[in-house]
This record gives sequence, structure tokens and C-alpha cells, in this order.
Amino acid sequence: MIRTFRQHTIRPQQELTGKLWNFTPLQGERAGETFPVPTPSCWETYPGFGLYRGEGRYETRFAGSGNLRIECKGVSHTATVLLDGEQIATHYNAYTAFCALAKDVPEGEHTLAIVADNRFSEQSALHVPNDYMSYGGISRPVVLEQVGDAFIEYVHVAPAKTDGVWHAHVRACVHALKSAPILLRVRIAEEELIFDVQSLPEGERIFEGDMRFSDVTAWSPEAPVLYTVTATLEREGVPFDDLIDRFGFREVAVSGKYILLNGAPITIKGVCRHEDHPQYGCTLPFAAMAYDLALIRDLGANSVRTSHYPNDEVFLDLCDELGILVWEENHARGLSLEQMQNPNFERQALEVTREMVTQHYNHPSIYIWGILNECASDSEYGKFCYQEQFACIRALDRSRPRSFASCKFKTDICFGLPEVVSYNIYPKWYHDTPAKEYLADLYDWVQRETEGAGKPFLVTEIGAGGLYGYRSPYATKWSEEFQAKTLREQLGVVLSFEDCAGVYVWQFCDIRISEEWWGGRPRTMNNKGIVDEYRRPKLCYEVVKELFHTF
Repeated sequence: MIRTFRQHTIRPQQELTGKLWNFTPLQGERAGETFPVPTPSCWETYPGFGLYRGEGRYETRFAGSGNLRIECKGVSHTATVLLDGEQIATHYNAYTAFCALAKDVPEGEHTLAIVADNRFSEQSALHVPNDYMSYGGISRPVVLEQVGDAFIEYVHVAPAKTDGVWHAHVRACVHALKSAPILLRVRIAEEELIFDVQSLPEGERIFEGDMRFSDVTAWSPEAPVLYTVTATLEREGVPFDDLIDRFGFREVAVSGKYILLNGAPITIKGVCRHEDHPQYGCTLPFAAMAYDLALIRDLGANSVRTSHYPNDEVFLDLCDELGILVWEENHARGLSLEQMQNPNFERQALEVTREMVTQHYNHPSIYIWGILNECASDSEYGKFCYQEQFACIRALDRSRPRSFASCKFKTDICFGLPEVVSYNIYPKWYHDTPAKEYLADLYDWVQRETEGAGKPFLVTEIGAGGLYGYRSPYATKWSEEFQAKTLREQLGVVLSFEDCAGVYVWQFCDIRISEEWWGGRPRTMNNKGIVDEYRRPKLCYEVVKELFHTF
């Protein structure tokens, strides 16, 4: 499944995944053996490959000709793409899409091969042994498109309300393979923008314009109304390319300690969620995504934090449709100063940030961009990295606030950079300080000693571990009773704290972690989920539900 809606009616498009491909591991005991596997998928779900780290070659055949655009929605974590044996693209990072363009492909049957590599090395600064699993494989769909001598890369719509009237700034990117005249038409509701170019030069060109709307409905969690933007390329009155996307008329702003949605303060009641499932790895099918969101809505939550990477766009489509607010963040978790000084780190982090914002710009559910969870924000070099990545976001999108989740208790030096201050805290789990005392002390320090004073304050992680089915009359650590008791205290304090703009529970479901992180993690899993890995609710599920519905 590519998206929850159709993106083209003119441009020919077909999904190449959703069927069996041939898979060949290139290392290990079964190196060179070829067998059919479903795609998209993670190879850790194949029998005998649960711990495989290495390269895997995926291969399929298709019929096509002309200029072919091959879009990979996600390959974990380093990809090499070959068409008929010739390399046409490489890409790093599992969680963003990339494209390969092959010109003038002759008619007939062709072989597409994708080599995925999930090994850890100095070449990979973001995918490292961590408190979640870096899977291997073609983890998201692969799409084949046939394009002409020009095609539309993206159309961004930035809505804003002025004097009670909705406007939209439109920014469209057109890619020309050769110089030729084109007419670009952009339609939203009953309004239209037209750009007539007598000679579009080869390469990418940006077209920008403004539109005014007299009768549209705002998007909100209570009424998630979506609109379609349709862009077409024409020549001599005949359309030859198109791109359809969705967006919502909504504004996000920051005013003092409040986050505003359409001018009104919002209180975030959310969960952090990893893309992880024991049957599917990080390749959750549509039904599993929808079930996760059904549970999240049952809790009374209004937001999801995409921990700790950009999510599958189908999941974001569902959040748009259901009115679930999304904190989406780039890919980096818990990296030390030494890890951030990897010569590949800043380049790779900036690449995933650019791809995340560009590809997911139109989702109205995304109300904030996050970066660099629990990284070295207490160091000068770390501050430089945060500054560069925030600047990257601001250059691409000025319509949303920015933040990062810090764990640097009274040592963080980066709160002058984002619009929203965010902290991950675990009172009564990693330390014995009562939640009320810990939160008040931390908030007071932010106001007195940092450049985050006066900004909205979010608690982006709070929680405790609990093993599903482990019950203790003494409510010992790792028992469901302890987890439920701790979350009741933590959440009650945070939701009662009038200066806090909201909270995210860590985490929605138990997840698999890297084998190297086994210490302190029973079952080699992060067990802080309020449901287990199979989505079975723990005792704390009802506690969170009660508190979210009460406040």
C-alpha cells in the first residue's frame, strides 16, 4: 500500500512490492542461497534470519520503457539500487524515501535489484546499536512510475489565516529532463494557480504563488477535514503529468507557554510509538497501523510521537484522517558527543531532516518537528549540530514550531534554539525523587537559568518498565503493579502541572532492541509499553486511559 489515497490519475504508477521477490543473503551461513520472500518486509521475520546483520539482495522483474522513476519508500538501512545490473541510486537511512531515475529505458522485461545493508560501522552514524532495533530489508513499498520529459516532484501548501480569511502559499517543484515549454496548473477547492513557461530549463525549478479561499473548513482533531491539491503539467492544452496530495487548513503557533492550534491552546496527551511488531518487524501492514491508532484513541490520547525517526507515510495519512496530532522527529537517539563527532553524522542527520520535512510537509497532523532525541545537548559541539539542523528545518518550513527531547538534567545549553522546550523524565524509575518534586525543580531551573524561559514546556517521555504477565503483591520493579502505580503518580503530576503544555507516555508498545543493548533490558526488549509487543494491554493501560479521560 503506497498511500491511503490515489496520487496520480495521469502519470502511470504501479507498486512493485506487495508480492514475492527473490532474496539472497550475501554473508553468513546461507550466503548465496536464493529464495522467495514477501515484500515489503524485514529479513529478521524470515526463518533463520532473526539476528542477521549483513547485506541482502532483493530482485524482481517488471515490464516498462521510457523514463522510469523508481521510488523506494524505505530500505534499511543502506540501499544500492541496480536496473539491469547497472547501479542507478544509493541511499542511507531506513526511514525516508528516495528515488532513482532511469532515462530512455528500452521496451521489454527488466531486472530490478536492491541490495540492503543493515550492518553497523563507522559509515553509519545514525543506525547504531541502540534501544530499538535497526532491521534489514525493503521495509516500505517500492513504486515504479513512467514520466515524460518533465514531472512534478512535490507541491507544498502552507495555509494561514489572516483577518478571518484562509490563504495558502503554494510551492511546487518541477523536474525537467530536457528544456521544453510547459504549463503548470495547481488547483485547490475552487481556486487555481497557473504558471506558463515558454522554455523550462533542464533540472529542478520552484514555482511559488498565493491563493485565497472564501469558504473552507479548518482541520482539527475534532473535525479532521482534508483538502486535495492537484497539480498538472500541460503542453498545447494536453495534460501529461500530475501529482495529487492532501493537506488541511490549520495553523500552529506558539504564544508564551502555550502551543496554539487554530488560535486556541492545546494540551498534548500522547504516546511515543516505535514502528515495531514481533510478526512484522518495522514493516507494519495497514491493518496493524490502524489497530495501533484504535488503541491510542481508546486511551483518550490526541497525539503520537514518532520515536525516533520519520514514520511510514501511510501511518501519517491515517493520523491526518483521524485527527491525531503528530510530533515527527528525525533519526537520532541517545548519541554521545563522541558519536556525534563521527565525520558522517552531521551530513547524514541533515539529509534525513531535509527528506523528512520535504516528504511529509503537507500532513496537517504534524504540528511540530523534533530532532536529536537525548543527544549531546550539553556540549558546545552538540549545540552546533542542533543549531544546524534547526536551521535546516526553518529553511524548509516556517509554519511549524521545532523542539528536541532532552534528558540533560540542569545541564542542557540548547533551549535558546527551539520554540518548545521538551524533557524526558523518569521519576520513580531511574531515580527515587517524587515526580512532583522533580518536575517542579526542573521547570524552575528552565525558567531561571536557561534561554527556554517563557516557552511552552512538554514532557516528551515518562513511564516505567513492566513485564506483561509478571504480577507481584509487593508491586516490585518490572511488575505490572509497579508500572501502573508509577504511571499513576507520574501522569497525575504532569497533567495537573498548569505550566506544562502536555505529556507523552513512554511508550505505546514493548519493542525489540539491539542485541548489544541487552543489559538492563529483560527479553532484549524495551518493556515500558503500556501494551506488550502483541498489543495486549497491561494493568497500566487502564490507568493511562482513566487519567487521559479525566484531564
